[in-house]
Amino acid sequence: MRIQLLSTHLANQIAAGEVVERPSSVVKELIENSLDAGASQIEIDIERGGTALIRIRDDGCGIHADDLALAISRHATSKIQSFEDLTQVKSLGFRGEALPSIGSVSRLRLTSRYRDQDQAWLYSIDGGDISPAPKPAAHPQGTTVEVRDLFFNTPARRKFLRSERTEFDHLEEVVRRIGLSRFDVGIVLRHNQRDVQQWRAGDDETARRRRVAAICGNAFLDNALEIEFEANDMRLWGWVGLPAIARGQADMQYFYVNGRMVRDKIIAHAVRQAFQDVLFHGRHPAFVLFLDLPPSEVDVNVHPTKHEVRFREGRLVHDFLFRSLHRALAETRPTAAAPITAERETAPIFTTPRAPQAPMPTQANFALAVREQLADYGRLHQSEADVAMLSMPETETEAPPLGYALAQLHGIYILAQNATGLVLVDMHAAHERITYERMKQSWEGEGIRMQPLLVPESMAITPREAALAERHADFLKELGFEIDTVGPETLLIRAVPAMLCHSEAKRLVADVLTDLNSTGDSTRVKEHINEILGTIACHGSVRAQRKLTVPEMNGLLRDMERTERGGQCNHGRPTWVPLSMTELDKLFLRGR
Repeated sequence: MRIQLLSTHLANQIAAGEVVERPSSVVKELIENSLDAGASQIEIDIERGGTALIRIRDDGCGIHADDLALAISRHATSKIQSFEDLTQVKSLGFRGEALPSIGSVSRLRLTSRYRDQDQAWLYSIDGGDISPAPKPAAHPQGTTVEVRDLFFNTPARRKFLRSERTEFDHLEEVVRRIGLSRFDVGIVLRHNQRDVQQWRAGDDETARRRRVAAICGNAFLDNALEIEFEANDMRLWGWVGLPAIARGQADMQYFYVNGRMVRDKIIAHAVRQAFQDVLFHGRHPAFVLFLDLPPSEVDVNVHPTKHEVRFREGRLVHDFLFRSLHRALAETRPTAAAPITAERETAPIFTTPRAPQAPMPTQANFALAVREQLADYGRLHQSEADVAMLSMPETETEAPPLGYALAQLHGIYILAQNATGLVLVDMHAAHERITYERMKQSWEGEGIRMQPLLVPESMAITPREAALAERHADFLKELGFEIDTVGPETLLIRAVPAMLCHSEAKRLVADVLTDLNSTGDSTRVKEHINEILGTIACHGSVRAQRKLTVPEMNGLLRDMERTERGGQCNHGRPTWVPLSMTELDKLFLRGR
């Protein structure tokens, strides 16, 4: 066939295939238009999961009567005027495709009253057929978009939709994500004339926490760290769920870049790497996080749905996210909430000898260090008067966060009393984290040593991977690899990290090169080493059924308060659980 110009209607339907996947896609595009129009209140009415009706009303600036025809034309927008505007987009929508695309696969009515105008006007599109002229209508300042019979003229698309319940679940999730991005906007969502969600506007700290609790649940907010970090014109803030409330699915992960909800592999990798040391296998962190940076540093014009972004300095963004989250998780020790006083910290009665800090390059020496640490706990001695003092109630200003040991339960749990109530400690999990963190510090202090291979291994690669290996030769050497490029598609592995001398060298090198290609960095070696150290710490820590003396238990509690990530074991399980006097009173119905 000869080349021919597509009709406007067909072009709109093709665009609709990219923008309008299901009812939730329509809702996303229309709400983003309302937000760009400066709306402070948005009402969303849905019928039959969005297939029968989607109506979105806002109190934004409205559309000028003379611009209504342009609003439903392709590639017409008020949000960009030049290429320079496209390089630093500040609005959520800017392509000018949403309304004409939606109108080509539905029956659309657009009613709007522009600010400073006395009259509202209505324009309609019926499956691509546009009304000849706008009609006068009654409407307050703002805009209402009504979408009926979605995909009525494209039955092949409609049959791919799921049940009404499923489609509404997708739609509600989109509304939740947008609701978390704009605390200053009130949102009401109705389904089949029944209120489903109603969030009041408010952008102070109390209102933000109320919105997060309404969308993510009080359990998330009660077990989340509120963070804020700034560096290099970037700001990361929001809420990060503690590892103890990690989920079986990645269904509570909300990340926004300049207010835009996104899915990005650089972000995902940085978050996963930050949580790598504190999550149980197969679990996913929960978070609501916002990254603010100059618009010129991020390209949002990557995909028609605008879910994906591209960072100008991806490595810098990755490192900032990782360091910020890693630091936040590392500081979740009890002392962060109630620091130990200097006098109590240095009192001899509570001092626990530190594990040896000398370099320990072999697994055998690591295991020896664990045994020495256990022996240190066993060598703690106190006089009868000291033990008696331990059992006396302490004042709130003096009591350390985890309190003082009272007893051991079934050789598994330590029961301690602090200023607010009772603390239950899993002694094996706690000692495992303490041992693991000390091993990591010792290993990182020594650096990664090389282990030359008796017989170098030849590895087939692509020319691209060969170029990567040459470009990152110094970095690979820091990781403990000695690699020579002996041909355009061949590498020779001469040495590997000593700690990983029994691992599959080829697979490890291939994985590192893959990481370098995608993110410019790799943590594979460190992760493998940490796995080995974690295994040693697990097997070397105090076991269940071991009887500990009161001084040993108190030594363990004080070490927990000093240890980074002391709230979780290496597998992400909590090491201690507090029970306040109020909670204990409720158990026994006291005060009722």
